[in-house]
Amino acid sequence: MKKHNFSAGPSILPPEVLLQASEAVLNFNDDNLSLLEISHRSKPFVDVMEKARALVLELLNLEGKGYKVLFLQGGASTQFLMVALNLLEKRAGYLNTGSWSDKAIAEAKIYDDIYEVASSKEAKYNYIPKGYDIPSDYDYFHCTSNNTIFGTQMKEFPKCSIPLICDMSSDIFSRQLDFTKFDLIYAGAQKNMGPAGTTLVVVKEDILGKVSRKIPSIMDYKVQISKSSMYNTPPVFAVYTSMLTLEWLKNLGGIQAIEKVNDIKARLMYSEIDLNPLFKGYASKGDRSFMNATFNLINDDLKETFDTMCREGGISGLNGHRSIGGYRASMYNALPLESVQVLVEIMSELETKA
Repeated sequence: MKKHNFSAGPSILPPEVLLQASEAVLNFNDDNLSLLEISHRSKPFVDVMEKARALVLELLNLEGKGYKVLFLQGGASTQFLMVALNLLEKRAGYLNTGSWSDKAIAEAKIYDDIYEVASSKEAKYNYIPKGYDIPSDYDYFHCTSNNTIFGTQMKEFPKCSIPLICDMSSDIFSRQLDFTKFDLIYAGAQKNMGPAGTTLVVVKEDILGKVSRKIPSIMDYKVQISKSSMYNTPPVFAVYTSMLTLEWLKNLGGIQAIEKVNDIKARLMYSEIDLNPLFKGYASKGDRSFMNATFNLINDDLKETFDTMCREGGISGLNGHRSIGGYRASMYNALPLESVQVLVEIMSELETKA
């Protein structure tokens, strides 16, 4: 039976990417060596790293605009710390829209004073705050574009005169934005780009080198840029698979093309949630994520029946995060429309049985 993978991460990857990556594990570049055993300094892998970086800039339309691309380790959680280490001199502003932004704030507070410009914590993060002020004398403003746990997503980003930093871990490459508005973007690969193990950082080089503290070399963006993401041994498999996924996206028509598909999937999913009297969405309607649809059964007595129907229909990874329960349908780029259609049909069938 075909599986329909709604996992929030590590998440679904395109089948052709999985096939190419698995072949490379056995025989990479027709050299009769595994991708996992070649030198990261060898030309074949250096070419992979260079191509991956170039694809990022091309897809985000940032070529020739002063940005550098890094593939690092430690996940987005390490970036919570690296952003503060590299950019925080006196004070910074943070928008608190979920668990991950809350953790980013906690890490930054280790180094200096943090101003929480707005928060939706009191409402269990079911909406995105708006109408807040960003002080112009702060070092930077940090936000999280998409919140996987609570299913909210920023539809607009604030105009500010200070560097704009964004954690885009769960919706990078999923929709068209003017990426020149951002001075630094970071994203764990395992949501929408590749397997766990590498983290993408896209940074405007001219914002670096302005803090007075000494930064450990491996945590210094300038050092990592100077070493082409190879200050230490990079996660070769994760970088290679991410490169394949970026190629897949480019061949599909880029972000413009995938956004149209993502829009169709999300509208279908939310239409069923709103029209089916057995379900209720978690996030505020105006702030709903097109990547992670969170919802609950109104009558918990139906849970066992619904879970069984999902299992028999090949639905996988639908359980909500342990902190809020319910269900979460993660609809990342590689999830086909067919999978959403199958889930919606099961939800509709449940209504006829209830």
